[in-house]
Amino acid sequence: MTKIDIFSGFLGAGKTTLIKKLLQEAYKGEQVVLIENEFGEIGIDGGFLKEAGIEIREMNSGCICCSLVGDFGEALKEVITTYHPDRIIIEPSGVGKLSDVIKAVQKVENEVDITLNSFTTVVDVTKCKMYMKNFGEFFSNQIEYAGTVILSRTDTPKATDEKVQTAVELIRSLNKNAAVITTPIEQLSGEKILDTMEHNRSLEKELMEEEVCPVCGGHHHEEHHHTHEECDCGHEHHHEEHEHHHDHEGCSCGHDHHHEGHDHHHHHHADEVFTSWGRETIKAYTQEEIQKILDTLSTDDSYGMILRAKGMVAGKDGQWIYFDMVPGEADIRTGSPDYTGRLCVIGSKINEEKLAALFGL
Repeated sequence: MTKIDIFSGFLGAGKTTLIKKLLQEAYKGEQVVLIENEFGEIGIDGGFLKEAGIEIREMNSGCICCSLVGDFGEALKEVITTYHPDRIIIEPSGVGKLSDVIKAVQKVENEVDITLNSFTTVVDVTKCKMYMKNFGEFFSNQIEYAGTVILSRTDTPKATDEKVQTAVELIRSLNKNAAVITTPIEQLSGEKILDTMEHNRSLEKELMEEEVCPVCGGHHHEEHHHTHEECDCGHEHHHEEHEHHHDHEGCSCGHDHHHEGHDHHHHHHADEVFTSWGRETIKAYTQEEIQKILDTLSTDDSYGMILRAKGMVAGKDGQWIYFDMVPGEADIRTGSPDYTGRLCVIGSKINEEKLAALFGL
């Protein structure tokens, strides 16, 4: 099965730099073919790829909407038959719609042994607002249909925190579910970028899956009922019901439980509703600031009954900070850069406005 990765983005957004990094670090050992779909120019970015032994199939007749949809099926068949690649990278020009490229791949999925693996849009953070204003639906479409949006040039002087935050908000207004990479690409490994593209997991979902009954501390969940559908957007959700079943005895959580025979069912009442608050952030912190925030969450019940807090954020000293907290106990350490800063807090009767203010958001 050949994996198909699509990289869209307006000309000059930095797609070529990204693809080069992935070829060097994440696609090692794979037979990779790059399909370029240029508009009005002849594969000018293909030089380093050819030097790396990567075959190029260029289609230069017309824009992406015409040439790709028209002969894409035959081109794919030819590439697969000739090179038997593990992966095909499709790099369309910036004037086409990502949705058209996705449809073109889906149209031939039953004819050739391929799978649509990822579709990523690269956006120049310094031009995001301007492109949205001047190119309307073409730019919007690339964001709306992306599984991952990578902000390029976030490490340049023009990319102020305010400009990056504005770009993130603009992207989120068009696509609530995509992973948005705000960390400079140079700071991330190719493997990390590929993992983000292939597995768009929100910290909230990871934490909820990881969190065994946070009230009782039990570790055996046979059932976990939610009244909402799972979502990867990384934003606030309200969990109206949670029913936890444990096969352990002697729970000392201090809450009422209904025991029927030897089957221990823990029914949390309406006043014990769990709420999760999650945010993405480009804000940088010191370890001391994070420690102070976690201490506050442990001791000040005006924020709610906090059961768990976890996150990874940029550090003011350049080191990323990872933290994991339960009341009265916190682990703070440094770690490798993540694709963007992420925070998640789980608890009961959470005051979301105060939480946001505590983290300086």
